[in-house]
Amino acid sequence: MDSALTAEARSLLASTRATLKELAEEGVEQFERRDDAAFDLRPRVDAPAAPESDPAPARSQQARATQSLEDVRLELGECTRCPLGEGRNRIVFGDGNPDAALMFIGEGPGKEEDRQGLPFVGRAGELLTQMIELGLEIPRSEVYICNIVKCRPPNNRTPQPDEVSTCKPFLDGQIEAVKPRTIVALGRPATSLLLGRDIAISKVRGTWHEYRGIPLMPTFHPAFLLRQYTDQNRRVVWEDLKAALARSRQ
Repeated sequence: MDSALTAEARSLLASTRATLKELAEEGVEQFERRDDAAFDLRPRVDAPAAPESDPAPARSQQARATQSLEDVRLELGECTRCPLGEGRNRIVFGDGNPDAALMFIGEGPGKEEDRQGLPFVGRAGELLTQMIELGLEIPRSEVYICNIVKCRPPNNRTPQPDEVSTCKPFLDGQIEAVKPRTIVALGRPATSLLLGRDIAISKVRGTWHEYRGIPLMPTFHPAFLLRQYTDQNRRVVWEDLKAALARSRQ
């Protein structure tokens, strides 16, 4: 055997013995069996480098932004995400033109809405319909109407914060699907949610705000008008709705 190879073999053997001795001193008694592929000496083809930023989130956001109302309703399903789902008869999703320029957002379904599965079809709904059709002189079917929660709260109480937050993604989905030019917030709960703070409706109604870049006009809820049906209240709501309609047509 070539003397150079012999010397190299002796060196490797000595190195191996030294390594085994060190492992023994460290308490290593055996090695786990490795899969043969781990010892494959063939050149590897490295996987393509991952992009610096994963485009998937952006695609997901775009998909959500382009959802139709049908997509949002399908995602909502027969919702039991909060306690309101336990006592409802029907989910009250929304009603109207899916391409409406003017969108009305109320508080929550009442008894008649829960029975029919449609928003604003009780006494307050009849008044809202009159405000739209007789006051603004446009068909109700040309606007889009929904609520911040889709199930009736017990005894028509104000929705609780956890109920509102649970339903908010579906409200946002409706807004993104319809893409209204103007939103009318009906009453304190709807206005507080959209403005992100607790408000007094009497102080903010009639003033312009924004939600997701969309002009937002708060006004009194029709149920309030039924309780306080004064000339002054009717006049200010009429002014709010006229301003919202004009803004939606710009």
